[in-house]
Amino acid sequence: MEFPKELRYSEEHEWVRVEGNKAYIGITSFAQSELGDIVFVELPEVGSTIQRDEPFGSVESVKTVSELYAPVTGKVLEINAALEEEPELVNTSSYDKAWMIVVELSDSSELDKLMDADKYEAMVKE
Repeated sequence: MEFPKELRYSEEHEWVRVEGNKAYIGITSFAQSELGDIVFVELPEVGSTIQRDEPFGSVESVKTVSELYAPVTGKVLEINAALEEEPELVNTSSYDKAWMIVVELSDSSELDKLMDADKYEAMVKE
């Protein structure tokens, strides 16, 4: 299981990679391994606003449907359209090709409420 050090993590198993005022968001390799084979990803509309700790989409696997919770607040600038055709990217490349959305951060201080890789790894191994 991977826990990239440059990312921040939420308790709901989303990761955040910050580039300037943009946050790339996806789900962790732990989350996708728990869900199993991903068959569908529902993402918000470009231009919509997501609120920290509120659902912004869902991931459907052969086992279940799981809501995606926003780790930060912001305006959706981009969605990963590749996931519409290839939702299995979440299973094979959860940190690279399977980013889900890019948001413009409304409040960068929210990043301080997320876990670093070591704390997230400790949480999932409990």
